[in-house]
Amino acid sequence: MRMPVRRPPRQAGQHEPDATGRDQDDRARSFTIADQPVQASRLAPGLYLVATPIGNLGDITLRALASLAGADVIACEDTRVTRKLLDRYGIATPLTPYHDHNAAQARPALLRRLAEGAAVALVSDAGTPLISDPGFKLVRAAQAAGHMVTALPGASAVLAALTVAGLPTDQFFFAGFLPPKAAARRARIAELAPLPATLILFESGPRIAASLADLAAGLGADREAAVCRELTKLHEEIKRGDLARLAAACAGDELRGEIVVVIAPAPAPPQIGAAESESLLRDALRRLSLKDAVAEVAELTGLRRRDIYQSALALQKAAKNEAKHGASR
Repeated sequence: MRMPVRRPPRQAGQHEPDATGRDQDDRARSFTIADQPVQASRLAPGLYLVATPIGNLGDITLRALASLAGADVIACEDTRVTRKLLDRYGIATPLTPYHDHNAAQARPALLRRLAEGAAVALVSDAGTPLISDPGFKLVRAAQAAGHMVTALPGASAVLAALTVAGLPTDQFFFAGFLPPKAAARRARIAELAPLPATLILFESGPRIAASLADLAAGLGADREAAVCRELTKLHEEIKRGDLARLAAACAGDELRGEIVVVIAPAPAPPQIGAAESESLLRDALRRLSLKDAVAEVAELTGLRRRDIYQSALALQKAAKNEAKHGASR
């Protein structure tokens, strides 16, 4: 005879799973706008990447509030930081920490919750999750397991700085934080130097002066830039100028708060005419191998290697024909 399964008594605060395996709870799924409560629907199972304000708590979308209220749990970097946001809008969803130091242990637990049919919201301390914040491996694992993953766009320090800097926005490259050690930082700057796109970097107050000095040396003192500090906050400050002047302005003055540096694209290489490029190629072929000659001329002119290679082959063929006919005479 099969014995009946005895379930342990439900503890205070513990939730019973429903027919789908999701926890049931009796908390109010709602948020508050201008002291008026707004009901939120329970989210469908899946992982929700929710952008949160980068400073001003008013910079949050209604969809983000409804999702945070409708989730079963919110995974966040620092529960104290996210709690301030939830308290502002009267949201009672439970929080669980998920950051660089605990991700290896916390990720399997979140994946189990997803497998059980939970709706998990992922937030960072500020801005859009995964942008210089943990979460990439969780998203990959959730997608690999077949869970729904969706993004709720909103505040981003990257885009806020780009739009306010007054520099070209048609192409941009986000490089995150520069390495803290000087040698590695200068090597990274050398890699970024030739990119034909506006550069966007994050930097901390204690390192901003040294980084700006290295940027001026590595990218050019006259390269236009903007230092954007404490965006959307009470003490928002934006300094514009060339890298040399910005480095001088920050020298000896440790800035506080969140800092984004935006730098103009590398200047376009000067236009070189067909006759000049052919002359450079002839000279290079006399001194170097075909491969090295093509590489040198491409770097000097900015022309495509494929085009230079074809021109080099044509020059070599013409030189052989000329030598052959000269010998036959």
